[in-house]
Amino acid sequence: MADAKQVAVIGGGISGLACAYRLKQLGVQVTLVEAADRVGGLIGTIERDGFLFESGPQSFQGTDALLGLIEQLGIGAELREADPNAPRFVLRHGRLEKLPMSPQAVLTSSLLRPGSRWKVVSEPFRRTKAPRQEESVAEFVRRKFGHEILEYLVAPFVSGIYAGDPEKLSLRAAFPSLDEWEREYGSVLRGAMKSRSAEGRRPPALCSFRQGMGTLARALAEKLGDSVRTGTRAVALSRGAVPGGARYEIRMSRNGQQETAAAAAVVLAIPAYAASGEVEPISAPLAHTLSGIAYAAVAVVAAGYDAKQLDHPLEGFGFLVPRSEKYRTLGTVWNSSLFPGRARAGALTMTSFVGGATDTETLKCSEADIAAVVREEHSRILGITGPPVASKVWKHPKALPQYNLGHGHIVEAIREAERGIPGLFFSGNYLGGPSLGKCVEQGFRTAEAARDYLEAA
Repeated sequence: MADAKQVAVIGGGISGLACAYRLKQLGVQVTLVEAADRVGGLIGTIERDGFLFESGPQSFQGTDALLGLIEQLGIGAELREADPNAPRFVLRHGRLEKLPMSPQAVLTSSLLRPGSRWKVVSEPFRRTKAPRQEESVAEFVRRKFGHEILEYLVAPFVSGIYAGDPEKLSLRAAFPSLDEWEREYGSVLRGAMKSRSAEGRRPPALCSFRQGMGTLARALAEKLGDSVRTGTRAVALSRGAVPGGARYEIRMSRNGQQETAAAAAVVLAIPAYAASGEVEPISAPLAHTLSGIAYAAVAVVAAGYDAKQLDHPLEGFGFLVPRSEKYRTLGTVWNSSLFPGRARAGALTMTSFVGGATDTETLKCSEADIAAVVREEHSRILGITGPPVASKVWKHPKALPQYNLGHGHIVEAIREAERGIPGLFFSGNYLGGPSLGKCVEQGFRTAEAARDYLEAA
């Protein structure tokens, strides 16, 4: 990092990788600094005894930005789509029941009582007015649909996306479309139908790659080449007059050795709590704001079984578990039913998630104990006999940012402070959405803002 006119991207998760890749596309000299020995953050794929296991996200929605990036990277042939009609299940009174995926399916679903079914199917014909104050997801669902819909449909869904607590999650921040549709149309279902009609296309497909999610991170790293420095931790960031016209100096540690580098602009593509520490010397108020974003801890438990160990066919996406069922598992994805190549012949792969904002104790357990909890619950739910043929547990103490009440104001404060510190930019899943597609889109926008800043300087 000898050229003081370049951009330093700190953080090699998907947000940082997308930002650095876009900067390079725009002709900007960039160096990406990642503390770990590999890029990708929570995204990672390993092979074990004929099984393919994912350490974080199991799949992604094929948005335009993400699919465009995949084609640019030359990995389009590796893309795999899940069956859009694969059924999803929810645990109710200890049994798996199929989730209704449309208002029409709700009418015949045995999952809900008649009163709850009526609230769903009649919602497009009723007009409600959203309150002025910010609502939690739970408050919104109870007001519109009742407690049963919250307990068996929405709360498990929220756990699957955010590992969050619906009583704390902000509807406006976490699911802005629902808030907008009610405000504009008085009905979220009517708004959804009008939105889909206006777009004129089917929802994005659920995708992965032939060799797993790690394919995307590896391809981005290959395109960036020598611009990526793994095993390098940014220790301190300072702003001021740096020789060569740069505005920032970055002190780094690599293999126990200290070094400094200069950059004209810096992108912090690291979690909010880590970004807080980096900006403390530059702006204590901004550091305090960043530290206000909560994170949920999640354990990922991947397991491979011989098919003969199960009395359930595992046909579908997987299942979600309401908290009222008193299980520790938040949900389980049936990977080998969604994508080919996840298990050897005659075997099956599944991945479970434990912890989240509503269960802060499980992550204090050892990996072995967490695996044992999931194994015991699988035996009750799916009739599995015996231990898995292969397994792997990942503990992520701060896995997902929580878009809790007030989150929108926090993001506004971060963006306002960002505008007041020339050359400093933020990108990450705590700003515009946790999905891969949102992270890529935001990484691109951040890169373009950094390019514009350099051109104007």
